Amino acid sequence: MGKVLSINVSAEKGIEKTSVEEIEVVEGWGLKGDAHGGDWDRQVSIFPVEALSKVPDNKMAEVLNGGYTENFTISGVPLEQLAVGRTVELGEARVKILHVGKEEFKEHGRPYIVSREGRFGRVVKGGKVKTGDEVRLI
Repeated sequence: MGKVLSINVSAEKGIEKTSVEEIEVVEGWGLKGDAHGGDWDRQVSIFPVEALSKVPDNKMAEVLNGGYTENFTISGVPLEQLAVGRTVELGEARVKILHVGKEEFKEHGRPYIVSREGRFGRVVKGGKVKTGDEVRLI
């Protein structure tokens, strides 16, 4: 159905993430080595590139030139299907979407759109995910 375009991790919160080709996703935790892992409801962030259509023209260059702030960048899944309560399979892993966006919107860089349209959730099945892997709704 869809495709993993990039995988991104950081050892600290609040900084741009580094892209990797493959990652181990840990059930009930998140991405191995990522600062957002833990026992909470935002273990993983997913950004569908289709959401870029919601970025105002005056913000587009800023959003596109900002570094990655999401764990997974995906394409090919309609936004309305990436709703709260859905489970997304990325490679071998599965993530249950618990939130769309954040409570507080960011106004600059890539966080502008990720804070509004990113999907956040818990890992319900661990496994390996590689760039180019298929993304499916369960």
